[in-house]
Amino acid sequence: MGASAANGETPGRPFGFKLLESRGRQNLGSSRHEPPRRSSKDPPLQTTIDRIRRLIVIAAAGVVACLPTGHAGAQSATTYPNRPVKLVVPFPPGGPLDIIGRLIAQKASEDWGQSVVVDNRPGAGGNIGADLVAKSPPDGYTILMGALSTHAVNPSLYAKMPYDAVKDFAPISLVAITPNVLVVNASLPVNSAKEFVAYAKANAGKLSFGSGSNGSAGHLAGELFKVDTGTDIVHVPYKGGAPATQGLLAGDTQFMFDNLANAMPQVKAGKLKALAVTTAERSKLAPELPTMAEAGLAGFDISTWFGLLAPAGTPRDVIAKWNAEVVKILNSPDTRERLAAQGAEAAPTTPEQFAAFIQSEIPKYARIVKASGAKVD
Repeated sequence: MGASAANGETPGRPFGFKLLESRGRQNLGSSRHEPPRRSSKDPPLQTTIDRIRRLIVIAAAGVVACLPTGHAGAQSATTYPNRPVKLVVPFPPGGPLDIIGRLIAQKASEDWGQSVVVDNRPGAGGNIGADLVAKSPPDGYTILMGALSTHAVNPSLYAKMPYDAVKDFAPISLVAITPNVLVVNASLPVNSAKEFVAYAKANAGKLSFGSGSNGSAGHLAGELFKVDTGTDIVHVPYKGGAPATQGLLAGDTQFMFDNLANAMPQVKAGKLKALAVTTAERSKLAPELPTMAEAGLAGFDISTWFGLLAPAGTPRDVIAKWNAEVVKILNSPDTRERLAAQGAEAAPTTPEQFAAFIQSEIPKYARIVKASGAKVD
C-alpha cells in the first residue's frame, strides 16, 4: 500500500542515512548466483499478484516447515478470541496501512464479538512495531500489519535488525498490493517521465525526493530511479507519506513516488503532475498513466504490499482462524471498494503462499538496495 505502504508511514526528521559507494544497475545481476540482466527479447514481466499465485508450488515444496507448530498451553481456536486482540500498525495513523488495518480490525471485531484494537507503533521504518510483535507471546493476541519495508527491505537496508523477518513471524495472509506513482511539483517544466529524466540530468545535485520513511517503496523506487538514470538527486525521508506529500506541495522537495490514493486528489486539483506508475503493468486504478518501463526504464517494478503476521509459534488453528477471517473480509465487495479508494487491490493468500512470497521479496530488494548503495545506520 497507505500506505502505506505503501507503505503507510508518517512526520518528523529523517533517520540517519548515508549513501555508500554508487554502483551501477548492472550490480543487480553481478553475482554469478543472481539472474542475468533482462533484455528487450525477454518475455514481459509478471505482475506481483501473478508471482504470488505461482508461489503455491514453492510453498507446497517446503515453506510449510516455516509455519508455527503451536504454543504450549495456548487456547484452542474454538474459544479464540476470548479477550481483546491487539493489531499493531508499525506506522502512524492516517496512511493506507493504518486505514486498511483499521478496516480489518473493525470487521473482525464485528464477526468475532470481541474487540480487535489497533495500536500504532511507528519508528525506524516500521522496525519498532514489528519488533514488538516478534517479541510478544505467541498466543494470537498480538498481530502485526506488516509491510514491504518491515519484511522485505529493512533486512538489507538497516545495518542492524532487532528481529528476523522470516524466523520470528508466522505469516497469516497477504492483504493488499498498491502501485506507487511518480509525481512532481506542478511548477516543474515537465509533462512526462522522459522529460523529467532529461530535466533531472540537466539539474544534477539540485533535485530531492521525499518518501514516507527509509525502506519504503517510495524510497526504493527513488533509489532505483537514480541508478537507472545516473542522476544526482537527494533522498529526504519523512516519518510518513502524508508529511512527505506536504513537503512536495510546499516545494521542499521536487518529486516523489507516492501512493496512488494519496497522489491522485492532488493531481486532479492541479497541484501535482502524475507521470508514470512504478509497476510492470499499468494500474487498473489509473490506466491512463504509462509505466516507468514504457518511459524507457526497462525492468522497473516496485510496489507496496501489506500483510498480517503473528509471532512465531502461534498455534496453527489460530493462524487458520485469522486467515479464514481475512480472506472473507478481503473478498467482500465493500472491502474491495474501500481498498480501491486507497489505491490498493485485495490480494488474499494462504499462510504458506504469504511465507513463500516474503522469502522471494527479500533477495529481490536486497539486490536493489545493494545496487543503490543505500544504507541506514
